[in-house]
Amino acid sequence: MPDDLTTLPPGGGDGGASRETKLADALSERYLAYALSTIVSRSLPDVRDGLKPVHRRLLYAMHQLKLDPTAGFKKCARIVGDVMGKYHPHGDSSIYEALVRQAQEFAARYPLVEGQGNFGNIDGDNAAAMRYTEARLTEVAQALLDGIEENAVDFRATYDGEEKEPLVLPAAFPNLLANGAAGIAVGMATSIPPHNAGELCAAALELVRDPQASLDTLLRHVPGPDFPTGGILVESREAIREAYATGRGGFRHRARWDVEPLKNGTWQVVVTEIPYQVQKSRLIEQIAQLMEEKKLPLLGDVRDESTDVVRLVLEPKSRTVDPKVMMETLFRATALESRFPLNMNVLDADRTPRVMGLKEVLRAWLDHRHVVLVRRTEHRLAAIARRLEILDGYLIVYLNLDEVIRIVREEDKPKEALMATFSLTEVQANAILDMRLRALRRLEEMEIRKEHRKLSAEQKKLQGLMKSEKARWDAIGEELEATRQKFGAGALGNRRTTPGEALPDVVVDVLAHVEKEPITVILSEKGWIRAQKGHLPADAELRFKEGDALHLAVHAMTTDRIVLFATSGKAYTLKADAIPRGRGDGQPLRLMVEMTNEDAVVEMFVHAEGAKWLLASTDGKGFVVKGTDLLAEKRTGKQVMLVEPGREACVCTPAEGDTVAVVGDNRKLLIFPLDQVPEMARGRGVQLQAYKDGGLADAKVFTRKEGLSWKLGDRVRVETELKDWRGNRAGAGKMPPNGFPRSNRFE
Repeated sequence: MPDDLTTLPPGGGDGGASRETKLADALSERYLAYALSTIVSRSLPDVRDGLKPVHRRLLYAMHQLKLDPTAGFKKCARIVGDVMGKYHPHGDSSIYEALVRQAQEFAARYPLVEGQGNFGNIDGDNAAAMRYTEARLTEVAQALLDGIEENAVDFRATYDGEEKEPLVLPAAFPNLLANGAAGIAVGMATSIPPHNAGELCAAALELVRDPQASLDTLLRHVPGPDFPTGGILVESREAIREAYATGRGGFRHRARWDVEPLKNGTWQVVVTEIPYQVQKSRLIEQIAQLMEEKKLPLLGDVRDESTDVVRLVLEPKSRTVDPKVMMETLFRATALESRFPLNMNVLDADRTPRVMGLKEVLRAWLDHRHVVLVRRTEHRLAAIARRLEILDGYLIVYLNLDEVIRIVREEDKPKEALMATFSLTEVQANAILDMRLRALRRLEEMEIRKEHRKLSAEQKKLQGLMKSEKARWDAIGEELEATRQKFGAGALGNRRTTPGEALPDVVVDVLAHVEKEPITVILSEKGWIRAQKGHLPADAELRFKEGDALHLAVHAMTTDRIVLFATSGKAYTLKADAIPRGRGDGQPLRLMVEMTNEDAVVEMFVHAEGAKWLLASTDGKGFVVKGTDLLAEKRTGKQVMLVEPGREACVCTPAEGDTVAVVGDNRKLLIFPLDQVPEMARGRGVQLQAYKDGGLADAKVFTRKEGLSWKLGDRVRVETELKDWRGNRAGAGKMPPNGFPRSNRFE
């Protein structure tokens, strides 16, 4: 049998027969089935109720257990057992974790479960075991379930076919955006931050009044996320608008802090709210570790004075420090500022995953509410019709009481006789025969007539509702307003996150607080970097690992920034005070910056304001770049020179002078004016020298009057008569003067 074929086992759809299929086809078919199952049945929320299957099953199981907000609590173990046994055939730990998260006030903006017992805390401590904790539904969850007994949504058979479960909840509460969602499926993910329910209802009302309302109109009601832990949103309004328009983006979220004055002019900063999903204990550990590594030079101490309310105390190194500058350094280095991504990838009403913007999400929820209203109205009309049919039969009894009694007493088949005599339906006849004698009282007749009038009026109203789409949307608007009043105010509904504030204009110069002292930065051939105290002489004895040797060394100050230019054309920046000190071997450079094993450092130097550098690659292309364009604060560096495949950057030399000298592997020297080389911030550059074979060996910028110099052993030779080698850029050049190094390098 060929390698790419496999035999399917008996028991398939072919009546037990075997068939051959390609392995790739079999694998792709099974993987696609797995992927679809993960996407639809596990990881992505439904846009209509904002729930994943496990959460929906939890709420429905609790509803079946009658754990309403006014009822008593039940053990979580009982709830988890019901969910697992009836609806969700997965592990109990995952079900309990989902239950716990819905009960945590710091995790869910509008908790769907009210917990009793230890449900964890913001420090990251886990909840107690499910046998110790109890739970019941909240009013928010009850709003999600409202109407589920009134044929508002479709049901399907559970995994074992013994029960029924809802495909979606009626969702009278905008749960998807209000509580947010996060999940990772196969090939796609979702990440939605929590929002304020009152603001969402206001935006939805705007859409009810004007279905063509613009995104800007909606954003007047929804200025941004509203995290349960409070904090301050520091994203620009333009970025927020773009995120809500496309359904993709992110929000920067900062801790809330205040300055507390102390005695003798001292002060401390108190953090009262931290970013969403940041564990307080880990945050403190991170700050303490950075202090130990001397990466927070302005911070003197950190203390946790929290009770059930967050209170982190940050003490400055000295009272002369500006609080704003100190906090800005903390925001940049720690989780006191975090970015929450937005990826509104959800299942639409057809169970199709797609990314929606804010307006689409609200529109989908409103359309679902319209479907629910129609279905509940139809269900109620059918119930009213059934009841009115019975009441009409009762009224016939009261009008013909004696005849009805005679038929019941004397006829052998009273039901058929009643139906024939009074033109009754079978339902009416059965209801009359099931009446108790006490129901024949005059008072009971009056109650029945009263109920008949009331139901008839309700029926007429609902029939009018079904005939008018405008009336239905008006009814939905009234529901939205009621939801806004109920959940959009008070301790639960008031906005907690301050929205839309621009980043404060704070200039942070951390280096101003670093003690300035001379160091020598040493880079070995195998990529180990370290700094030794003082400016070591060129002939100083340096120790390296066995098989390693010196590659580059520069004199610097601890307040300097060290720039490294690599063969990949990328530039990296290191703070001199962050380079490991001492007489040891140092640290691999690749742990400090993201360089591949194929890359090597071409040049290492101290950044100086106003400096310019000539960059060149082995194919002879190059350009001049400003020193500031080589600075890159990120570990990933900055791609400055674009290098062709199979080539690499080989020259980074100071552009100090007016003339360029280039020499190729073919040992030909060319000299031309520096102004023929363009200044660029990024690119491939222009051809500096032409070659038939080989490429560029070295390049140097010098002052024409002073002459071209190169090293010959321990001495330096200067050549001033250079007219034989002068030309224009991209020329071939000539053989260099006698005595030029065989290495084809100037230094």
